[in-house]
Amino acid sequence: MAGKQNVTYMLRCSDGTLYTGWTNNIEKRLQAHNAGKGGKYTRVRTPVELVYLEEYETRQEAMSREVQIKQLTRKEKEKLIADAGEKT
Repeated sequence: MAGKQNVTYMLRCSDGTLYTGWTNNIEKRLQAHNAGKGGKYTRVRTPVELVYLEEYETRQEAMSREVQIKQLTRKEKEKLIADAGEKT
């Protein structure tokens, strides 16, 4: 991930809901979420699983994409996740 450390990501929470965020250190952020020290939303929904991520050169790009994803319907978010799974 050299050069691209800004990440927009989606987590699937233990209750099946999706959480979207951005970070510049995905490993540390995922650990924080699962330790109950991440976002307020995920604190009571652990464990969480990383199901989607996009890498960006700048923090601003990652933050903008987070806002875009948050505006999608659940069905659209699930499609993003499914389409990304097909590429791997």
